[in-house]
Amino acid sequence: MTSFARHRRMRLSPALRRLRSETTINASDLIMPIFVNESLDGSREISSMPGVFQFGYDKALEKISEIESLNIGAVILFGIPAIKDDKASAAYAENGVIQTMTRKIKESGLKIPVIADTCQCEYTANGHCGPLDQHQCVDNDKTLEWLKKTAISQAKAGADIIAPSTMVDGMIKSIREGLDASGYENIPILSYGAKYASSFYGPFRDAAGSSGQFSGDRKNHQMDPANRQEAMIELKSDIDEGADILMVKPAMTYLDIISDAKTLGYPVWAYNVSGEYALIKMGAKAGICDENAMVDETLKSIRRAGADKIITYFAEDYVKKML
Repeated sequence: MTSFARHRRMRLSPALRRLRSETTINASDLIMPIFVNESLDGSREISSMPGVFQFGYDKALEKISEIESLNIGAVILFGIPAIKDDKASAAYAENGVIQTMTRKIKESGLKIPVIADTCQCEYTANGHCGPLDQHQCVDNDKTLEWLKKTAISQAKAGADIIAPSTMVDGMIKSIREGLDASGYENIPILSYGAKYASSFYGPFRDAAGSSGQFSGDRKNHQMDPANRQEAMIELKSDIDEGADILMVKPAMTYLDIISDAKTLGYPVWAYNVSGEYALIKMGAKAGICDENAMVDETLKSIRRAGADKIITYFAEDYVKKML
């Protein structure tokens, strides 16, 4: 009897394959992004992301209630403000879109954890993650002040987790100090510690309403896709500054980074980003792949690499169709 025969016998039926499966996904392992547009009544599908919508406040609340009923782990909120300016003032306003949506969720009695995206690109007139300096690069130190104010306002509104995604130097230290000084020392920080300057973010700019404003790139503050060792340096730095959870973004083409991050002994989450979502959706629409099978394989590969949780636009459909 060969070892191959033993393996083959355990593959002969779906039930046996399930028994032998090393990697599983539960609804609670997934996190659903929600785009809230304060100028919108109802919902609007995002053209480059079929099946993903911007929601007005009431429709967003309905959707989040449905997501909670599916036992999905959490929602992460992205805001589209009515007015964008050169100070990103809507990002940290008391009545900002994420702050308002968070309060509505908490007041409704829903228990699903709320993660607040803490960035400026949806709120700046130029579509960048902060103010630009004379070289047209994001001004690191000014951006830190904006991020600190934004995080404090989101925590005050009731956010359960603060998720800074700007990838500027010192952001975790600045936010941690700001939260602690304001009485929010128990609010965890999910750090986008290894966020790459990726070509897979394009559809997100449609979703966030910044595609018509953004020009240039973010290569001066996000990571070079060629670099692996740099990710560990960045992640370790964020741990030292007070991060509670580490994020790797994107996911599909950065499985090695997820695996490396897992060795640090901290929770590792991964973001299955907009371009990754759109590629599968468009491939399925063209008839060149089975969408459900490809989504299942993709999410399991991210989990297999070491991700504890996955932020994915497939979360709702995956739970409904596959679990």
